[in-house]
Amino acid sequence: MRYRVLGRTGLRVSELFLGAMTFYERGGTAEHRAVLDAYADAGGNVVDTATAYGDSELILGELLAGRRDRFVLSTKYTLSRDHADPNAGGNHRKNLTLSLDNSLRRLGTDYIDLYWAHVWDRHTPVEETMRALDDAVTAGKILYTGFSDVPAWLVSRANTLAEWRGWTPFAAIQVPYNLLRRDIERELLPMAEALDLTVAAWGPLAGGVLTGKHTDAPALQGTRVDPATVTEREHRVARAVRGLAHDLDATPAQVALAWTRAKSPHVHPIIGAGTPAQLTDNLGAAALDLPPDAVERLDAATGFERGFPADFIAECEAHPATFGPPPTPRR
Repeated sequence: MRYRVLGRTGLRVSELFLGAMTFYERGGTAEHRAVLDAYADAGGNVVDTATAYGDSELILGELLAGRRDRFVLSTKYTLSRDHADPNAGGNHRKNLTLSLDNSLRRLGTDYIDLYWAHVWDRHTPVEETMRALDDAVTAGKILYTGFSDVPAWLVSRANTLAEWRGWTPFAAIQVPYNLLRRDIERELLPMAEALDLTVAAWGPLAGGVLTGKHTDAPALQGTRVDPATVTEREHRVARAVRGLAHDLDATPAQVALAWTRAKSPHVHPIIGAGTPAQLTDNLGAAALDLPPDAVERLDAATGFERGFPADFIAECEAHPATFGPPPTPRR
């Protein structure tokens, strides 16, 4: 396992993150431990959960006992703790304070390494969220901050405010990214690269569709995706992944995960294996570096277009009448 720094911090994080959303119920604790142990043995050190993931925080607290400091522990707040209480959800200071204290208790720790706002709350000014997070950093309850499922412009504004006011800036964003869902390439990924933010990519296998298990095979029961809802485009892309996996002597899951890493060094896919065998397969992506022609082959299969303004600006830059002769590259 290789490591990169988290955003503009000095914190070392493994290239593959482990999502603990599957640690939802206590009944499978032995298997959860086996998954976590296999991930740690492979050199993985980031475990991501949230207040909304059932018993995940409680289970992680038990599994990390005696080795908590070895991991970069990541959790989220925002989603409602009590649907009858209008202040039990959102990104405001009250929910942040109560959710953070609750997470610390459930996880059995004194601090969270990476604390995320789970989704953009339109009703809470981002200044309030940033200041409340910065106060929690000052108090030593969290070390770094991130924002999940948020527009690019809001993160840009938030980090500019943090720079001006001496607050803790966001070090990372967490967004969906896979061959079937490339929307972040329009604004979010370029923003993250420009501001040097880590991109934690959730759903890198598109709920298992990209593994090919719903394509040219009998319908599987008990999966997160209804095979009947898989579109022809999704089947086409899954077949392209499977074909490339055959050519590279890899598995479809490894190819799909490796593609997200090949698109940008800022991207860290979150793997959410339910069994040690699935995790071992996914971890194989860390050793798979796709050649440029393989990336282009998969890109072409998706039929993705960035649209305006990215494509328009690229056309302008390619035309000498826009800016004149290109400048000489710096050495």
